[in-house]
Amino acid sequence: MAFYAYLLRCNDGSYYVGHTDDLERRMAQHATGALGGYTAKRLPVTLLWSDTFQTRDDAFAAERRLKGWSRAKKQALVEGDWARVSELARCRG
Repeated sequence: MAFYAYLLRCNDGSYYVGHTDDLERRMAQHATGALGGYTAKRLPVTLLWSDTFQTRDDAFAAERRLKGWSRAKKQALVEGDWARVSELARCRG
């Protein structure tokens, strides 16, 4: 079974990070507001990035890591700009 960490852009321009074992189902839940909470108040949402992990723990760890990133670093991830992601990681340290 695969697990996923994902990054959404909400209608207000904010980012939301989560993890799941069924990305398609989770996106449908976010799209309808069925999950309530943060994204339900900021519809529609757009999937910007996701990655696959072998375990739920790994996907959850990726979610927690991404939640700690700055907006600029998340944007660099979405753009696939790994040099910028690395640069922004060094700036924080």
